[in-house]
Amino acid sequence: MRPPLTLELLATPAAVSGLRRALGDYGADLQLCASELVTNVIRHVGEGVPVTVRVSCDGGRTRLEVTDPDPRVRPVLSKAAHDDETGRGLALLDALTLRWGVGQGPASKTVWCELPARPSEGAAVVVRYPGGDQVGAVRHGRPHDATAGG
Repeated sequence: MRPPLTLELLATPAAVSGLRRALGDYGADLQLCASELVTNVIRHVGEGVPVTVRVSCDGGRTRLEVTDPDPRVRPVLSKAAHDDETGRGLALLDALTLRWGVGQGPASKTVWCELPARPSEGAAVVVRYPGGDQVGAVRHGRPHDATAGG
């Protein structure tokens, strides 16, 4: 089991890149979720605000928390239209995680999510899509559509 990790950063595009590098050992799904959550802070709270990112592993799950100083701006899962350029971040988070939510304090909020332990080669996973579930296989730790023949 890994010790908990806490990173303090300012929400900037450069910090998002650095965050992905810092979380490389946790896998691409966690990197993507962290990137999306910090990018949401940049877009909806403001560039340069302080953010705390925490990662902890317990019981076969990895928990990611991103805390920012604005309790009023809460994330909302919405369905982006096919030609929308934004609005898919929380849908990605929802599809990749076991569960996610928001904790709100008087002077901050924390968006958190829990991901399963990284699956092994050949394991079956269920990928959640807005229209229903689709089962696939896992190759190289990433979901793979078993029906696509690749």
